[in-house]
Amino acid sequence: MTKNDHDGLTYAAIAFVLWGLLPIYWKALEVVPSLELLCNRIVWSMFFVGALIFYKVRWAEVKNALRDGKGKLLLTISSCLIGTNWFIYIWAVNHGHVVDTSMGYYMTPLMNGLLGFIFMKERLNRVQGLAIALAASGVLYSIFDYGRIPYIALTLATSFAFYGLVRKIMKVESLPGLFIETAVLFPLAAGYLIWLAASGDLSMTKVGVTENMLLLGSGAATSLPLIFFAHGARKLRLITLGMMQYIAPTLALLLGVFVYGEPFGESRLITFVFIWTGIAIYVGDGLRNNINLRTKLKI
Repeated sequence: MTKNDHDGLTYAAIAFVLWGLLPIYWKALEVVPSLELLCNRIVWSMFFVGALIFYKVRWAEVKNALRDGKGKLLLTISSCLIGTNWFIYIWAVNHGHVVDTSMGYYMTPLMNGLLGFIFMKERLNRVQGLAIALAASGVLYSIFDYGRIPYIALTLATSFAFYGLVRKIMKVESLPGLFIETAVLFPLAAGYLIWLAASGDLSMTKVGVTENMLLLGSGAATSLPLIFFAHGARKLRLITLGMMQYIAPTLALLLGVFVYGEPFGESRLITFVFIWTGIAIYVGDGLRNNINLRTKLKI
């Protein structure tokens, strides 16, 4: 293993572990209403990322992204998608649905493949199609067994997959892109917090020092995993990165079941088995294709 590979694995592992443990952070702030928590996350993320861009002298990238009319429209769309994803995630974590968030992020790579097929004309072979069909079967089983759609998992998977699709079309680096996205949402988020302060309902005036520090740190909690991920992604092959991304939902699942005591009975296990099987097939196919490609290149 080269130093580049070692560094890439380290950065990526840190990113996915931080994402996997993020429910602990939001659980510590469950006294704060989800919408208010989202607004704090947006406001302090913008300030934190803005400070990093200032330190790294990367304002030119922000200006370039804003010069293109199509780029501005896409960034507005991506802002709405990531805002929706963040809100559903925070609400789910603080209302006892950590396991559902795990299911959503297990499904996301398969949703990415489906969107790539639909919108980017990327080919799906039979094995990949089977993997997506198995995940869909898990969702259908959940609907049949519970009598309801697993809307939390589906909303998280769909919003994040569409967010990834839009960001792929834009080709804007993660840090400048995140700054613009939070800046787009900033007026609404800051306005809501100001309105709460004026009406005497702002949580910052009611909670303790620890909660206030966590609220202020929500920007760093949001941005640091993304920064580590960006560093890791530059040094690793996509297939390696793709396999490592399952660290986060696995940690979230373990937290939901063993730390927060969420139910995980036979029915939910069957749903996850469908999804896990689909993931195993999907990843296995990616590994096989990668090995075949490397063999051809050597020849």
